[in-house]
Amino acid sequence: MAPTAPSPPRKRKRLSPLTRQVLFYLACLVFAAYDLGQGMAGNLGPNPVSACLHDFGRYAFRFLLLSLAVTPLKRFAGVDLMLYRRPLGLAAFSYAALHVTFYVGVARHFDGHILWKDFTSRPFLTFGFLAFLILLVLALTSTRRAIRTLGRKWAPLHKTVYLAMVLASIHYSIAFKTWHVEPFIYAALAALLLITRLIKKPVRKQVV
Repeated sequence: MAPTAPSPPRKRKRLSPLTRQVLFYLACLVFAAYDLGQGMAGNLGPNPVSACLHDFGRYAFRFLLLSLAVTPLKRFAGVDLMLYRRPLGLAAFSYAALHVTFYVGVARHFDGHILWKDFTSRPFLTFGFLAFLILLVLALTSTRRAIRTLGRKWAPLHKTVYLAMVLASIHYSIAFKTWHVEPFIYAALAALLLITRLIKKPVRKQVV
């Protein structure tokens, strides 16, 4: 018998951009699942609600910083992660939503009287809530359909993410009664990322 010709190698199917975005977004939520699991197992100390509350807030800030770092990385370092900017932003919103939900529902049990007292006596809550509202609007208008519907209005609307970052920085910086250096490190990183928006990328001169 004549030897059979080897079959051509099969091409590996590459994941679509949308699939990669969804998988990346789900991977970003692993930290929330871990915290919730540790809390239910009793491994987050005497006050697991407070631990989750603060962790979710920090992760919201971290993912917001990462989403704002995507554009400068491409402009100044040539690292193209634009595909993951949207899931990073949605992850920031998701953690912010968990942060708010834990505070309003779990820590305060939806008690309107306590919540009103908190908001009228703790200014940092106002800054945080305004930042969350902006992230909520941006999350709701992050779909392709919303982009088509808003047209030219979409880009100016999504630039309000810079305002959300400023509000979140203020919220985190004044949330503690005692001195904490971490919020100011985050605020400095946020300021650095916002300043990069004002720097024009140098134009390379073509050699004739």
